[in-house]
Amino acid sequence: CEPIIGKQSNGLGGRIIDLLFIVGLISSAATGLGFGTSVAASALTRLMSIPDNFITQLTIITVMTLVIAGSVYRGLDGGIKTLSNINSVLALLLIAYVLVAGPTRFILEMSVASLGHLAQNFVTMLTWTDPFEKGNFVESWTVFYWAWWLALGPFVGMFVCKISEGRTLRELIIGMLFWGSAGCALFFLILGNYALNTELSGLHGVVNETLNASPSAALASLIERLPAGGFWLAFLAIIGIIFTATTYDSASYTLAAGATVKLEPGEHPARWHRVFWAVALGILPASLLYLGGLKALQTASVIASLPLLVVYGILFAAIIKTLRAVHAAAGAP
Repeated sequence: CEPIIGKQSNGLGGRIIDLLFIVGLISSAATGLGFGTSVAASALTRLMSIPDNFITQLTIITVMTLVIAGSVYRGLDGGIKTLSNINSVLALLLIAYVLVAGPTRFILEMSVASLGHLAQNFVTMLTWTDPFEKGNFVESWTVFYWAWWLALGPFVGMFVCKISEGRTLRELIIGMLFWGSAGCALFFLILGNYALNTELSGLHGVVNETLNASPSAALASLIERLPAGGFWLAFLAIIGIIFTATTYDSASYTLAAGATVKLEPGEHPARWHRVFWAVALGILPASLLYLGGLKALQTASVIASLPLLVVYGILFAAIIKTLRAVHAAAGAP
């Protein structure tokens, strides 16, 4: 934001922006940890016949926090990179198994049809506000996820730039847009269409369980229905823990970097500082789950993201100004 706010970036204005960033990231991270905990808890309770209560969730959050703290203590290459690589392999193994062991033909055919439907109706779905039915889908899904992503945006941008030193801006943008979108699409197409087939064929009431229990409980039921379902339930629990830890060890690192005064390029925040934020990220979701479950986490994300809209406006203007200055300095026409 320095190209726009000038010297204020090191004064009160900069401190306010840093505070908004930290509050937004902590709230959004708490939501992500809550979701990851829910997935792991649903898989473990079904596998081990233990109650899915606050004690179980607190135990899982504690394990996640320890993994995050250990990873972020080891640093970018020794911890975060290693955990990310393990996470990618495990996730690809799971969706590959679902594709092969599940209704393969239906998944492939429906995936092609879904991509065509998305391309044809993208603008309609993007602007749909449900003006007639007045259901809560827009508020509970579209608005919530947009708010969640708004709160995560500064963290993701800072972290990706940190690990992308030496790459061009074009490579960074294409890599983020293509690989991020491709990974999300792959999960939605394979897992989503497997769930759709299970519902339509009457094998399991996925919609009913999602509405009356939770989406994570429905996911655990779907995985359990696969051949060797017990093994893959345990696999799902491990993925839930590692997936969440992989995301939020990066968040701990970024929080430590953002809260460090005058961190020079190439320097890393102190180890104790990284571990402190890892522990802080574990405390908040545990508290909110105790007070109000996932609904409280979702509300926290929405509230924390709203002030960041102003910061995004400043960032957008700063990026344009910086690129123009670089363009002019290079003597480009």
